[in-house]
Amino acid sequence: MNPTWTSSLHHDGSARFVSNLHPTLNDTVTVRVRVDVAAPVRRIFLRTFPDGEQHFSVLQRVRHDEVAAWWEGELPIREPVVTYRFAVEADDGVWWLNGEGVCAAMPTDAADFRLLADTPFPDWVTGSVFYQVFPDRFANGDPGLDPLFDEIEYRGQRPIRPAWGAQPPEGAPPFALFYGGDLAGVAQHLDHIQRLGATAIYLNPIFTAYSNHRYDVASYEQVDARLGGNAALIALRQALTRHGMRYMLDIVPNHCGSRHPWFLAAQADPDCVEASFFTFTRHPDEYATWLGVRSLPKLNYNSPELRWRMFDADDSFFRRWLMPPFGADGWRVDVANMLAQQGTEQRLGQEVSRAIRVAVKDARPDAYLLGEHFFDASGHLQGDRWDATMNYLGFAKPVWHWLRGYRQGAWGFKDEIVSPVPWPTEALEATWRQTRAAIPWAIALQQFNLLGSHDTSRILSVLSDNRALLQLAVSLLLTYVGVPSIYYGDEVGLRDDALGSRGCMPWDPAQWDAGVFELYQRLIALRRRSSALQQGGYQTLAIESDTLAYVRESADACVIVVAHRGAQPRPAGGLHVRAAGLADGSRFRELFSGATATVTGGALPLPALAQGAQVWERAR
Repeated sequence: MNPTWTSSLHHDGSARFVSNLHPTLNDTVTVRVRVDVAAPVRRIFLRTFPDGEQHFSVLQRVRHDEVAAWWEGELPIREPVVTYRFAVEADDGVWWLNGEGVCAAMPTDAADFRLLADTPFPDWVTGSVFYQVFPDRFANGDPGLDPLFDEIEYRGQRPIRPAWGAQPPEGAPPFALFYGGDLAGVAQHLDHIQRLGATAIYLNPIFTAYSNHRYDVASYEQVDARLGGNAALIALRQALTRHGMRYMLDIVPNHCGSRHPWFLAAQADPDCVEASFFTFTRHPDEYATWLGVRSLPKLNYNSPELRWRMFDADDSFFRRWLMPPFGADGWRVDVANMLAQQGTEQRLGQEVSRAIRVAVKDARPDAYLLGEHFFDASGHLQGDRWDATMNYLGFAKPVWHWLRGYRQGAWGFKDEIVSPVPWPTEALEATWRQTRAAIPWAIALQQFNLLGSHDTSRILSVLSDNRALLQLAVSLLLTYVGVPSIYYGDEVGLRDDALGSRGCMPWDPAQWDAGVFELYQRLIALRRRSSALQQGGYQTLAIESDTLAYVRESADACVIVVAHRGAQPRPAGGLHVRAAGLADGSRFRELFSGATATVTGGALPLPALAQGAQVWERAR
């Protein structure tokens, strides 16, 4: 076990500890370490690894107050990715400080801190709150488009058109259920999204397709006519601009639909250029697919022509929709973890994702490039591929496990791995810490955090309708490192129904849970006014059997979060905060209760905490 004083030994990639998060080559960056003023530290060294050989330089103790001492050193930026960690020489030994914390063991380089040079970042993202919309189920703004559904016949099935919010007919194929949501409906309800406090929209696929989810894309060139076509997207862009909001599109470059003209041409003629876009094992009816789904043939990026159309050409699909008149602010890339990977036939994932990044940043340097990824995405998040991923592994899954119990399944796996005991708080904290440590801090700030999506259960269903745990989960979402996203309807208390998590948005406020809406509103407002939550550092304060506490801090703001999952209240008592450099006399106000508390004797005196979360904001 480490000595107590090492809990105060802290560095992260935020502006309090790194003078420039976005350096250019040949810059020199100042890095800082904070430690308790009474800690038995003799010297601190900066360890770097230029050109494959380790190098040490000495930090200087530059200032201190009654609680903390600050040490500084200079970090030359001579490579595109600069890694570093600290060696601390103390009276009780030598300690290493890296992204995973403090240890006496000799660490590998895997968890070193990282700075990226000359890397374009979408600087608007860290101040954003996203709102995800599944178009067919959000709002029907133009009933004049409804007759267009009668023109569809797909997989031998005509569209099924229940009334808005009605139960689907028994046995109806899920892909054929259309409720008529469209882009005009999104534009008409921007006031609702803005009243919630969200600043950006993530739209599930809107391009021409034959299913309601539209991941079986039939055209990358046209917005689905049943959503209003290209003109409706232009109108939505204009409405978003008037509201001061942004939006992100969803693209499916890993596969297309079996009714896409490319695939139909490839089936008709094995010698046509489009045939090279796919992998046929026996033409025309045996071919590679996404996870065995025959309606989703997998694209083969060994084809130069496919690359040209998708991202290399000046008017390629990845570029075109980012430019006027559509002006999307980013892309969410579907199944980014599987893109351009297919056994021995296709091992091009890194090459293709890097080429997509080049195309996107060339078309629009501030575009947000987000990859879907349910697993360890750290290899994709080193500055040369995605700006961020949907942070299932680093946020959503550990929160689910901590609050409902550990459950693990997989595509095609008919069983489920289930823990008979509660998932330890230590496991939650370690998962968060390890996933942050594996990527540069500048990218951690951009990670797309969520509690649920169109691919998962709604958070209220995950939590078995427990509103106290919902308050806890939403508090974590809006205060953790990264960019929060709210799935449409979660803000009014929707739960899974016969349509799973893709139920219709109710537009009668009498059907809303006003308390849930106020919860989201209040936490979003806090996030939007707090530099600590948008770009600040992170430090764990306490790990207890049912409680986790942490602090987010910037130069001018500080927020402490205390999350308690236990059915029995956490007793009143002090939360030790001296390790975070908080001096006696620091005053805080709790967001939900309005209670105030002042740090005394190195601790913030907390009242008893029932199941849920307290969010303490430092008073100015």
